[in-house]
Amino acid sequence: MAALLRVENLVKTFGGLVAVDGASFEVAAGSITGLIGPNGAGKSTLFDMIAGATHPDSGRIVFDGEDVAGLKTHEMFHRGIVRTFQIPHEFGRLTVLENLMVVPAGQPGETLTGPFLAPAAVAAREIEVRDRALSVLDFLSLGHIADELAQTLSGGQKKLLELGRTMMAEPRLVLLDEPGAGVNPTLLGKLADMIRRLNREQGYTFCIIEHDMALIASLCDPVIVLAEGQVLTQGTMDEVRADARVLDAYLGGAEAA
Repeated sequence: MAALLRVENLVKTFGGLVAVDGASFEVAAGSITGLIGPNGAGKSTLFDMIAGATHPDSGRIVFDGEDVAGLKTHEMFHRGIVRTFQIPHEFGRLTVLENLMVVPAGQPGETLTGPFLAPAAVAAREIEVRDRALSVLDFLSLGHIADELAQTLSGGQKKLLELGRTMMAEPRLVLLDEPGAGVNPTLLGKLADMIRRLNREQGYTFCIIEHDMALIASLCDPVIVLAEGQVLTQGTMDEVRADARVLDAYLGGAEAA
């Protein structure tokens, strides 16, 4: 598969701390790629740079053949790069349905003059967005709580809602930051199944940061291992598990020696 995303020699420092130190890897179009590593390895900083929240000190981020390093978050979003977070960022005082309906960009009702000068267009677009949101909720088995306030949902339901918000954006690349964190086993299985279906049926490309190795093993190929801001190794989960350097990175074996 061709690379949808190429990260080339990315470097990011914060004062004297080198968070990412020349990391390079690819995410193939149509893949579910895992990004693992011990705490402090630089995984979230990498996601921040790919999503446009933080700009690299040097290096390239090539998305669909274009160097997008240094673009802002909304510019990355409009190119089809969507990121989720370990702690979901829902709009707590909006309903589940409303959380999805606010996602699509360029809605005529968002302009100051739209509701006055083009009310029919505003109404038509709102119906279209609502229908799409209801379809997404049905896909995620959340239709029964469409009118509940998002702040009342469980942690697992919020993760599903965040996945639904990415679907509303119709992304080309989804960056999932620890989707399994705080999710009970039943909902985690459902979340994993949704990711597989979106990948298989709708062609979504995923890059996933996760500490749950069972989840990574069930979803991801390839798996990229990051340590001290650098790519340590990559391959299938079996290949990664067999690499002694990975054990050293996680358990500090090299330092202890």
